[in-house]
Amino acid sequence: MAKRSYNKKVAKQTAKAIRRAPKWVVVLAIILVIAIAGGYFVYDRYFKKKQDAVGELSFHFLMLGNGSSGDSIYIKAGENDILIDAGSTKASAQTIIEYVDEYVEDNKLEYVIATHQDEDHIAGFIGLSNKEGIFDHYKVDTIIDFPKYNPKQNSTEITALLQEYFDVRQQEINDGATWYTALQCYNEENGAKRVYNLAESVNMEILYNYYYDHAHGDQNNYSVCVQFTHGEEKFLFTGDLEEAGESKLVEYNSLSKVQLFKAGHHGSATSSNTVLLDVIDPEICVVSCAIGDKHDFPRQEFINRIFAYTLNVYVTTMANDEYTNGADFIAMNGNIVVTSSAENGITVSCSNNSTLLKDTLWFSENRVMPTV
Repeated sequence: MAKRSYNKKVAKQTAKAIRRAPKWVVVLAIILVIAIAGGYFVYDRYFKKKQDAVGELSFHFLMLGNGSSGDSIYIKAGENDILIDAGSTKASAQTIIEYVDEYVEDNKLEYVIATHQDEDHIAGFIGLSNKEGIFDHYKVDTIIDFPKYNPKQNSTEITALLQEYFDVRQQEINDGATWYTALQCYNEENGAKRVYNLAESVNMEILYNYYYDHAHGDQNNYSVCVQFTHGEEKFLFTGDLEEAGESKLVEYNSLSKVQLFKAGHHGSATSSNTVLLDVIDPEICVVSCAIGDKHDFPRQEFINRIFAYTLNVYVTTMANDEYTNGADFIAMNGNIVVTSSAENGITVSCSNNSTLLKDTLWFSENRVMPTV
C-alpha cells in the first residue's frame, strides 16, 4: 500500500514538473523520445537485418552418405540458399536434404548450380524412384548448369542418367524455376546475369570457361566455374575442371588470390594444376572425396602441387577399409563449414574434427610430404 502511494506521488510530481517546464523543453523531450524510438526501429528492422545479411557467408562441404567421392556444397549467403551439385549417388539426395533442411526455412533454394554431367555431381537432383530428389523436395528459383555435354561413347544418344537429369530439371522449370546455362549467364542473355548480388558486398560470379562453347573430349572440362566474393575475400569453385580447362580459365578471367578453393576433381592427379594455383594461391583447400574409394583420392600428385601453396587442406570422408572398422565409410573431417564473417574473418569448423590432412594417420601411412 505504501509503495503504491509512493508511485502515485512520484507520478504527480513528474506531471507537475512537465506542466511547469517551458513549452520548448517539453517539445524537445517529445522529439527526442520519438527520435530514439524511430532510430531503434530503423536499426532493428533495416540496419541490423542488413548487417546480419552481409556479416556472414558460409560454405558447407557435405558428406554424402556413402563411400563414393562426389560433390555437394550448400552455401548460405545473406537470405539466399544455394546448392552446387548433388552427388555422389541418387541415394545421396536424402543425406543432402536432411542437412540442408537444417538451414532452409522456406523449402526454397534461390540458386542451384549443376557443374557438369557426371553422376557424382547430378545424381542427387534425381533421387531414388521411391524417394525425393533435390528437385522434388525444393522449390528452386534459378537453375544454372553446363552448356555442353558429351553423349554416349561413339553415339549421338545421351546417357540414361543425363536424360533423367534433364527430365527432373524440366519438371522444376514447369513448376516455375528459371533455367540458364553458364554461357548465357556469362553473356548475360535472356535475363541471365554474369554477376548475382546476393547481399550487400556478397556476389556470385559465373566465370567464363572456354569449353562452355568449344568441344572437348573430357566432359570434366565443361564444368561450370563460379567465384563468390565477400568484400575483398574470394572463394573459387571449378567443378571437375582439368588442366586444359584450368589453363583457359586463367587465360580468359582476371583471377587473383582466393581464401578458399574447392579442390578440382576431388583431388585427382589431373586437376588443381600449377597453372591455376600459381594465380589463385589459395589459403584453404577443401577436398570433397571419399579417401580409399576406387579412385584413390586425394592423389599424391595433387598433394605435391597443393602443399606448395597451402597446408590447410581438409577432406570430407574416409572410405578406406583399413580405417573404417568395417563400415562403408566414416567421417574424415566430416561436414566442413568455411565461414567468412565480418566479425571473425575466415574460420573452418568440421562435424568430426578439424585435423589437417597432413596431420592424419592416413596421410602418414599412405602419402608423403613433398620436398620443397
